[in-house]
Amino acid sequence: MENLKQKTLFIVGSGPGDPELLTIKAYKAIKNAQVLLYDNLINREILQIADKNCKIHYVGKHPYGKYVPQQDINELILYYCSKFERVVRLKGGDPYLFGRGFEEWLTVQHRSINISYIPGISSMQGAGLNDIPLTHRGVSEGVWALTGMKKDGTLSADLPLAVQSRSTVVIYMGMRKLDEIARTYVLYGKGETPAAIIQHASLPQQKQVCCKVKDLVMISKVHNMGHPAIIVIGAVVDLQHTLAVAAEQRHII
Repeated sequence: MENLKQKTLFIVGSGPGDPELLTIKAYKAIKNAQVLLYDNLINREILQIADKNCKIHYVGKHPYGKYVPQQDINELILYYCSKFERVVRLKGGDPYLFGRGFEEWLTVQHRSINISYIPGISSMQGAGLNDIPLTHRGVSEGVWALTGMKKDGTLSADLPLAVQSRSTVVIYMGMRKLDEIARTYVLYGKGETPAAIIQHASLPQQKQVCCKVKDLVMISKVHNMGHPAIIVIGAVVDLQHTLAVAAEQRHII
């Protein structure tokens, strides 16, 4: 832990939701916080770790709905850091993976404030909780993590490049872009690529549906898949079934 007498902003990742997936370092930071600024996706059980005297302030963003502007969050961080020694900025997943955590780091970098970044398990790693490895030898050569919603509202321009690779593609914040994602894969002759939508990874209410990437829009409507969710695309989605079939064929032979 940092020197508790020095003004410190802790930028903390809380993981995909399950409190037991917190790191020990994140747990200690929350436990010792005097102020805790938390996002919309934070599990309320995690907030209960904080001391009873901790000031807990919601600064979340509902997907495509009401939100606290980033500039307001930055000003709150500066205000609380000027008054208290231990301020925790608590984010879902990992703060530096589509979490704007580094924007908040930049807000305080030239102030007399210590900064402590505490990584969290990203929601894309929650794919493993649904028996989907992000990589597998001989199947996936890497991982592309893309945003489905850039600042201007467009899908990442890297998607056409990712489609042509032998890597797993994970798309965050892409539920409003399912049609565009599917069309991109079809355009490159990859419409049959396995895909999964995983909602609320690691939580009791988590849902997962699998399909061909060309059917993403249809399957999302049939199963009422919404936010928050990640989209995983690649051969790893169907790996469990593929390996089972191969094993059965070897047994028959």
